[in-house]
Amino acid sequence: MSSRLPFVFILITLVIDAMGIGLILPILPDLIGELSGGTLGQAAIWGGVLSTSFAVMQFLCGPTIGSLSDRFGRRPILLVSLAFMAVDYMVMAFAGSIWLLLVARIVGGVAAATQSTATAFIADISKPEDKSKNFGLVGAAFGIGFVVGPLIGGALGEFGTRAPFYAAAALATLNLILGYFVLPETVTDAIRRPFEWRRANPLGAFKHLGKLPGLKGYLALFFLYEFAFFIYPAIWAYFTRARFGWEPGMVGLSLGLFGVAIAIVQGGLIRIILPKFGETRVILYGFVFNFCAFAALGLVTSGALALLLTPLTALGAVVTPALQGKMSQTAGADQQGELQGLVSSFRSVAAILSPLVMTQIFFLATDAEIGLNQPGAPFFLSMAIMALCLGIFLPRRALSAAV
Repeated sequence: MSSRLPFVFILITLVIDAMGIGLILPILPDLIGELSGGTLGQAAIWGGVLSTSFAVMQFLCGPTIGSLSDRFGRRPILLVSLAFMAVDYMVMAFAGSIWLLLVARIVGGVAAATQSTATAFIADISKPEDKSKNFGLVGAAFGIGFVVGPLIGGALGEFGTRAPFYAAAALATLNLILGYFVLPETVTDAIRRPFEWRRANPLGAFKHLGKLPGLKGYLALFFLYEFAFFIYPAIWAYFTRARFGWEPGMVGLSLGLFGVAIAIVQGGLIRIILPKFGETRVILYGFVFNFCAFAALGLVTSGALALLLTPLTALGAVVTPALQGKMSQTAGADQQGELQGLVSSFRSVAAILSPLVMTQIFFLATDAEIGLNQPGAPFFLSMAIMALCLGIFLPRRALSAAV
């Protein structure tokens, strides 16, 4: 058996996890319309609830599943999660009510909360000098999942609103079979530890926040930025349907272009501009660029121009790694793990709240009774958040320069 196969299995699992939200985005407007019979604005609200419920369960269950894998092993946790995921996709394929779809999304969020277990497996099998390189592939896998999910959902959505779920169930099942035959167990009695709820509680990530001087401001900026940037998966399918009349295939293509651009920016461009300009200037540029990009998308009326703008807006994604670099500098070498836990928690909270707010604004801005007819309104909120970020960051930049 090739020693690469377990690693390949883990990467495929991470890709499937990342596909969980993006897969159904292109077909959500039509699927929710079938199940609820409401308007596009009402479908957007349900879409926000579904996305948020998925993110909530990942936030709540990620640390728990990771701790369970420390106790019972990586292999059973990963295989059981994939089995639940495959069944869950089949339930969504046959769902006859919006409430059953919501329950399935909740279960899917639990099943997809395996990132901590998958990365723990990678740590188990990696030499110390290879860990950083291998963890980099984790980010690449999630980037691929973000791209592949909308593309598959958009392409298969042309054959019906249930087709993407059948494909996802088949993919999870095939990966489960692969894992059953190639995945070894890496947790031995020497490293096995008892399961403790206090260590599996995600809120524990906030416990030592005050112990990292200067970090709170950067965490606030990180949360606001992630909240604003999550507008793309939150309302893009509804916005483009309302303003340009895009079908699922075009929605999937645009999100795929956006995901590829994100991967290029965060995986390549950031390595060029950070050494040249430094984190402070890159963050400042990112906030200004995103302010302009959100304004442009809120005002654009041409579908062709929107498709051109979609990958270009990813140029503002340099903010995330630059902010993470700044936050890393506030912590000691023995606090980096704790810091990354905090950062992950803040990202999860942003992913939970943003769909609820963005879809509600979209509903109000497109409600016929209110008469605004402004589907781009959520982008103006994100634009205002970028202005707020600049207001928070500029004094910190001046203080840093003075010191």
